[in-house]
Amino acid sequence: MKTKIIFLLFSLFFFLKSNAQCAMCRAVLESEETQTAAEGINDGIVYLMAIPYILVGGLGYFIYKKYKTLKK
Repeated sequence: MKTKIIFLLFSLFFFLKSNAQCAMCRAVLESEETQTAAEGINDGIVYLMAIPYILVGGLGYFIYKKYKTLKK
């Protein structure tokens, strides 16, 4: 169980550092000289990807805490 949690956290940090552009976005953004727009697009995609995982994780934690208090 502990190794699964460590693997999950490692993979989360790995994906946060990855480039999250589709092929069309990459082609359009590579054609411009400054890379600030590409970095902004990457940050936005990662932000939109992370929010559902945070919400589901928070909901899971809330359910876990409720189950644990009811069990006592």
